[in-house]
Amino acid sequence: MHVERFAAPTSSQHRRVWINGVCHEDESHAAVAATDHGFVAGDGVFEALKVTEAGPFAVQRHLNRLSRSSAAMGLPAPDHTRIRAAIDQVLDGWKFSHGRLRITYTGGLGPLSSGAPFGPPTLVVAVEPAPLPPASTAIVTSPWTRNEHGALAGVKSTSYAENVRALAYATSRRATEAVFLNTEGNLCEGTGTNIFVVIDGTIITPPLSSGPLAGITREVILEWCDVEERDFTLAEARAADEVFLTSSLRDVQAVQRWDEIDLGRTHPVTGRIAATFAERSSAMLDP
Repeated sequence: MHVERFAAPTSSQHRRVWINGVCHEDESHAAVAATDHGFVAGDGVFEALKVTEAGPFAVQRHLNRLSRSSAAMGLPAPDHTRIRAAIDQVLDGWKFSHGRLRITYTGGLGPLSSGAPFGPPTLVVAVEPAPLPPASTAIVTSPWTRNEHGALAGVKSTSYAENVRALAYATSRRATEAVFLNTEGNLCEGTGTNIFVVIDGTIITPPLSSGPLAGITREVILEWCDVEERDFTLAEARAADEVFLTSSLRDVQAVQRWDEIDLGRTHPVTGRIAATFAERSSAMLDP
């Protein structure tokens, strides 16, 4: 089975990068210090936003989560006004219809250890074109678990090595996402997605107490649609009528295969949720 994957930018699809007040058209000139604590120890947080011709989606919600993650990591509060100005600068004259905008915020210069950074913080805002996601995809179960009691549970930290490893595991199995169970054996989240199941007409997603990141698309869907938050097992999920993923770049994406289980080609409830999200998000850029 062919599975579409998100493509990397080509030379004709350049990135624009803003770092601490300077905007670079040539990404090869955009750099941070080798002793930046985000590089040395993963001591940073980030946000990834969808950009369309209308602009970036849900900026304030992303900035609010960036502040929550920064507080959880012990970083100074990020300046929302400065970040919004940086977003405006990197998007000025942007000619692509669909893209990914990333905000990265680190502790700045620090020791070559896990000790606290010296600062001041480093702020990077970058944008690149991104393809539209397919309507459905394949996922696998990660062989590793999420620790819902860990220090980084629910924090969008730049310490993403676990996700990189799990996503490579998924890619090697013709899938675009790996889904983690938590230490209790319940569904948690994907490497960059939240997961929903449909059982007897009820839409269910793991509660934040299970350890997932509080996804922005997840948050909006919980406000716009009737969704139950509760724990559920892998067996329950695989037996569900429908399964779908949400994220800032995937929006609402049906799952057609989970490991080697075919989940079917019709997803009526998922389609309804996707249509609701598409309609309301296009009408409300910053809900």
